[in-house]
Amino acid sequence: MPIQHTDVLLYTGVVTAESGREGRVSSDDGKLDVTVSQPKELGGAGRGTNPEQLFAATYSACFHASIAIVADMEKVDITGSSVTARVAIGKNDDGFGIIADLTAHLPGVEPAVAQKLLDKAHEICPYSRMTREGIEVSLQVG
Repeated sequence: MPIQHTDVLLYTGVVTAESGREGRVSSDDGKLDVTVSQPKELGGAGRGTNPEQLFAATYSACFHASIAIVADMEKVDITGSSVTARVAIGKNDDGFGIIADLTAHLPGVEPAVAQKLLDKAHEICPYSRMTREGIEVSLQVG
């Protein structure tokens, strides 16, 4: 079940986008401030990052942290590990859709053990849960 406003919230990131996919995104604390632009593959200039790269960055970081939690519980050493996310946008019958592919590199971990870690991480990762269960969204005019 997606987290609700009535649950205990631990942190809220605040980012503002200006000019959509051809503009800028910046956080209220100044730690994120980047130019976004359409990739050349979508007809843009490709001068900045794009929403797919930003989502890939956040999903891979969160999923890697989830693997680390599971590995710690299972007493599996994942030193030198990484997660690569590939996030694609495409057209479907409803307009546009997103797909994600996560590849974990777990040096020294047996493939069967690695797969179990990934499966368990996929169950606890908030981003993975969001892709399965949805996310509560509220819309306001400011």
